[in-house]
Amino acid sequence: MILPDFNDFPRTGRILGIDWGKHRTGVAVSDENRDFVFVRPVIVVKDSDMSIVQQVVDIAEKEKVVGIVIGLPLFSDGTESETTKLVKSFAKLLSEYTNLPIAFIDESFSSVTAQEYMGKASIKDIKQNLDSASARIILENAISFIKRLK
Repeated sequence: MILPDFNDFPRTGRILGIDWGKHRTGVAVSDENRDFVFVRPVIVVKDSDMSIVQQVVDIAEKEKVVGIVIGLPLFSDGTESETTKLVKSFAKLLSEYTNLPIAFIDESFSSVTAQEYMGKASIKDIKQNLDSASARIILENAISFIKRLK
């Protein structure tokens, strides 16, 4: 189910963070207490959104998460882009294959921040790790937001 905000999002348990991409989707997961966030291997898109959906569902089951947070790409004025629509379409499809709550969070600057955290890395390392590092930033921001709701 896609939630309109974090008000009804679970307050405890592991969360899966997603940085959706047309070719590469970044993945990160929190620990049970949400004190730490760990990157997972990037999902490389080979066929379609359906292949991403199945891999995300598999990861969610394996990691025993209680909810999913997806970064939502918005323009700086808060309006939606074509990519925003694709991310929402992916989330809608994902919601048909899992009963986990799904929430969005603005992903503005997550890639820039992730690259800054990566420091001096080779182009190859950046390409292999940036998407999941961005998912980590998205998830950390969501956790901070959820903790402030208490």
